[in-house]
Amino acid sequence: MSTPTIAQIITEARERAGLNQSELARRLGVTPQSVQAWESGRAVPRAAKFQAIAQVLGVRGHTLLQASGMMSGKSVSELLRILSDDEPQPSEGSLLQDMRIWDETTPLDDDEIYVPLLREVELSAGSGRFAIEEGPTSKLRFSKQDLRANGVQFSDAKCVSVSGSSMLPVLRDGSTVGVNVGKNRLTDVVDGEMYAISHNGQLRVKQVFRLPTGLRLRSYNRDDYPDEDYTFQQLQDEQVTILGHVFWWGMFA
Repeated sequence: MSTPTIAQIITEARERAGLNQSELARRLGVTPQSVQAWESGRAVPRAAKFQAIAQVLGVRGHTLLQASGMMSGKSVSELLRILSDDEPQPSEGSLLQDMRIWDETTPLDDDEIYVPLLREVELSAGSGRFAIEEGPTSKLRFSKQDLRANGVQFSDAKCVSVSGSSMLPVLRDGSTVGVNVGKNRLTDVVDGEMYAISHNGQLRVKQVFRLPTGLRLRSYNRDDYPDEDYTFQQLQDEQVTILGHVFWWGMFA
């Protein structure tokens, strides 16, 4: 079996992470054209970017370095310098020391805010209809700096719990996603991005694509969950509305 190229590693890892080229470029602080060049094999990322790429895509920096061919003839110190770009890296011990334990009684730092968790609430016993509202106590802590970096107004940040297997392998059952409810119009939709959706009061998270006649909702697990196409009239009849753009997600292994 041939060794995968750095272009193949980046492309496959990006797709596994559920990112399009534009979103990966935004997170890395590069242009979408740069990502396109990497994935087409027309260019190789600068070694100083390997650690950032590895962190965003969930791969090892060593793997990228090896695939790039830069390891040939290099000493260990040279390889470390390439990966660090001459910037000192924190030791494992210092990273662990930076971790803090907190609970709901711990006061917020100046650069933190509480983000409420949206949930489904049954309107009346046995009706089968739901409404979406903020939980009275459930909330998460977010850094204001992280929200600013993702273009999210503090008051527009909400969280949603994901249920089911339709978004595997990117989102497992029980995952939590951060939603920017300020981006909830059809004109805000970027094809292929994930959005939280209200479907007759049911919370759903899907990739969304704009169509000339309406919207397409797509699951990552397309083998078990085929695409759903809705005309503008069907969107209205079935009360399908976009709650907001998914800008963050987290889950336990």
